[in-house]
Amino acid sequence: MKKLLIPALLLIALLAVFVGGYLWWRENSKKVTSNETKIRFVIPKGWSATQIGNSLYDKNLIKSPLAFKVFVQLTGKARDLKPGEFTLSSNVSLVDIVGKLMQGPDELWVTIPEGLRREEVVKEFIVDLEMNSTQAAEFREQFLALSEEKEGFLFPDTYLFPRDADASVVVRKMSDTFNEKIEGAIAESIEESKYSINQIITMASIIERESRKNTERPVVSGILWKRLEVDGWLLQADATVQYAVANKNCPSGSETLRGQRQNSNVKCNNWWPILTKEDLEIDSSYNSYKHKLLPPTPIANPGLSSMKAAVFPEETSYWFYIHDHEGEIHFAETITEHNLNVGKYLGK
Repeated sequence: MKKLLIPALLLIALLAVFVGGYLWWRENSKKVTSNETKIRFVIPKGWSATQIGNSLYDKNLIKSPLAFKVFVQLTGKARDLKPGEFTLSSNVSLVDIVGKLMQGPDELWVTIPEGLRREEVVKEFIVDLEMNSTQAAEFREQFLALSEEKEGFLFPDTYLFPRDADASVVVRKMSDTFNEKIEGAIAESIEESKYSINQIITMASIIERESRKNTERPVVSGILWKRLEVDGWLLQADATVQYAVANKNCPSGSETLRGQRQNSNVKCNNWWPILTKEDLEIDSSYNSYKHKLLPPTPIANPGLSSMKAAVFPEETSYWFYIHDHEGEIHFAETITEHNLNVGKYLGK
């Protein structure tokens, strides 16, 4: 009798757990309200199912973050939750909420790293907005045409855009964000400077490409401005030569055959080539090994730290710098010290 009683008790316990779980799920998967108001819901990049469930709960879109997590985990949907902006409503069930999320966001995140030139920026949009080949070709052509005079003024940031965003909207948003970022002390300092905003942003773009860390940028800025302003010195910034070489090899940059229509050569993937000694002799107004003045336009789109560094350089006794193979910077006051650093850290 006891042998029969134990399995019966276990069966009853399991049945109770099952019924309790079912009742819990039925209650917590119901719609929260009958209100049909649409709510903008944003999933940032990198969020887990737990974070998404908590946010849905906080916005009163679901009754239980645990129920959400359990459901997406058991159904294998957790890995398919994409970041972006969604339009949701609290008058549908949890299952319907998840179904809406599975359809994909109305707007997608696009992250533009600092220091990219226009041709690289447009590629990021094409990839992140999940364009097909036809859409990509049209968007690329429009973007490069509309941004032709805006190199350096397309602010690198993380944006939300509809997947069918027009290039004109993208260029305008990036330009407006640039203007917002330089308001205040930066804009005032530029106005008080003897340099134009184009020259300041050109220097900022060089600083962006020539430095790796925020802490080193003001020092690099001080060196470059000092070289520019002292007779007998050239900037000798490799990044400017890389820009010139890429323009020559991949004719879709801002210097391409002045006065002629630019094409959008999409086959070029090396916009920042490793330089040779021959490259340093390239005949280009962007070659800072040959020309004393700043390049005529920015060579990339700098971030805020590089803009600040260009406006607020740090005065030091340094004249030279190199980065070693690990990305650490080494400054020098004299050419002798610099050459020693080159031999020590680069093995040249």
